[in-house]
Amino acid sequence: MKLVTLRNVGVAYEGYEALRHVDLEIADDDFLGVIGPNGGGKTTLVKAILGTVPHTGEIDLAPELYRGKERLIGYMPQQSDFDRAFPISVLEVVLSGLQGSRGLLARYASDDRKKALRLLEEAGIAETARHPIGEVSGGQMQRALLCRAVISEPRLLILDEPANFVDNKFENELYRMLRELNGRMAIMMVSHDIGTISSVVKEIVCVNRQVHRHRSNLLTEEQLRNYDCPIRILSHGHVPHTVLEHHPGDCCCDHE
Repeated sequence: MKLVTLRNVGVAYEGYEALRHVDLEIADDDFLGVIGPNGGGKTTLVKAILGTVPHTGEIDLAPELYRGKERLIGYMPQQSDFDRAFPISVLEVVLSGLQGSRGLLARYASDDRKKALRLLEEAGIAETARHPIGEVSGGQMQRALLCRAVISEPRLLILDEPANFVDNKFENELYRMLRELNGRMAIMMVSHDIGTISSVVKEIVCVNRQVHRHRSNLLTEEQLRNYDCPIRILSHGHVPHTVLEHHPGDCCCDHE
């Protein structure tokens, strides 16, 4: 089932064309990894789908993305977009994910609080529930933001660089949680690290003003060049390293 359909979508800021001629469909079982260079339009694509930037072309949301007037799209922004100085507890941050169905001034029911606490427990940060959001670590804040994004039980979850500010242990746990969530919602995840997300997502979407969808979770350097997506592929092992193109005069060495 198609949840989101973009047709010939464009976004411009003060004359700068951030996105152009974008065609993309998101189905209910998709797990898309969105990659591309800095300034290539990844976050703009997310904002266009969320309806927070004006655009040309068409963006159609399926009826299944609505519960009454509530739109069933969960969003986890980049941590830098969240005001850590706002006087709110971790629990209240999670509960704020229900504002679409409760309203800005609504009081949260006991069941809402139990649900939020359960999500925090599953994320491993139940002990931070009463802490001010500005006093928790970066990794704890990312977990709280993920709980906020899923508390309304969305049909589509959009994440913008969710692994920023987290350690390797939580990054692995985050991706495990996302695999489980993909069993009941579509996921679109923006990331700069194709080497890691290629083992998690189902398909790759390259964004560099235009959008190219690759029907696999693996990409070669040649394919990235063909998609006009000038990023490097990172290879992860015991010693993190970057695989660069061969240059004339390089030493060719075999490694066991």
